[in-house]
Amino acid sequence: MHSRKIGDLEVSAVGLGCMSMSMGYGPADDASSERLLPAALDAGYRFLDTATMYGGGHNESLIGRVLKARRQDFVLASKCGLSKDTEGRPVIDGRPENLRRQCEASLERLQTEVIDLYYLHRLDGKVPVEESVGALGELVREGKIRHVGLSEISSRTLRRAHAEYPVAAVQSEYSLWSRTPEFGMLDTCAELGVAFVPFSPLGRQFLTGKAQDITHLEAGDIRAGNARPRFEPENFAHNVQLLAPYGRIAERVGCSMAQLALAWLLAQQDSRGRQTLVPIPGTKHLAFMQENAGAGDIVLDAQTLQELDALINEQTVQGTRYYEALLQATDAERDRPAA
Repeated sequence: MHSRKIGDLEVSAVGLGCMSMSMGYGPADDASSERLLPAALDAGYRFLDTATMYGGGHNESLIGRVLKARRQDFVLASKCGLSKDTEGRPVIDGRPENLRRQCEASLERLQTEVIDLYYLHRLDGKVPVEESVGALGELVREGKIRHVGLSEISSRTLRRAHAEYPVAAVQSEYSLWSRTPEFGMLDTCAELGVAFVPFSPLGRQFLTGKAQDITHLEAGDIRAGNARPRFEPENFAHNVQLLAPYGRIAERVGCSMAQLALAWLLAQQDSRGRQTLVPIPGTKHLAFMQENAGAGDIVLDAQTLQELDALINEQTVQGTRYYEALLQATDAERDRPAA
């Protein structure tokens, strides 16, 4: 797999999102994950993404336990500022003292001396971003983290944060069917020299052709919760009709539908003509991990890219990426022009 850069970090062009090994898509299966993680490194992955939030620390502990002996083989990203309370409700806390406390706990769970890339998971509306990012900058100076990142934030917030302390990467949802970053974030990242890391690059499995509507999903599945709208039966029945022509494009290219979605992202160019995106598809299945790795070798021509753009986009897809209240509370969505 070819490499790309995040700051001075050399990472695999396709990273591994680790959340689903602990939450979001059914119960954890530690035995399977313990086989998958070292196999991912053997397959060429050099960029692993986790967070304090994932399984309440379970995911970081899993990575630390399984990959401690291979820590030098990969770039490690984690996140702070988002957790759950005792009743399972999300809590955003960007106060410097909380970020420091979460970092110390993450280092212990991950069994490492330093986290390569540490994101503020969500913007805390009660704490100026300068305070949160300033605290992360202090952690860099102390040698506990190497680079600062932000997740699901707007261009305006990125500019404010970057003026306080250099931001190495922004992570937000981006795929054929979720285009929020195109409303300014990608251009802002190119201008400031900030890497962009798309999460949910496979449309929460929709773009693989394997997803089902909410009537078939397990309790606790994110697609029956925060990401429910596009998986409601009526919306899903509309959206799934896009997959037949999409599948024909994949067949013509000679790849799987999942690989086609990742190849589209890898081919996106910033305003300076550079291909700099590093998508992080998540999985807890060995076969899917190996399949996703193959996307790094696929080159799409201009005609195919245009075809995909026209076929699957936010105008052809029915339903929003989150339910309305969560969209209103997500800073990244502030980049969208007023309706």
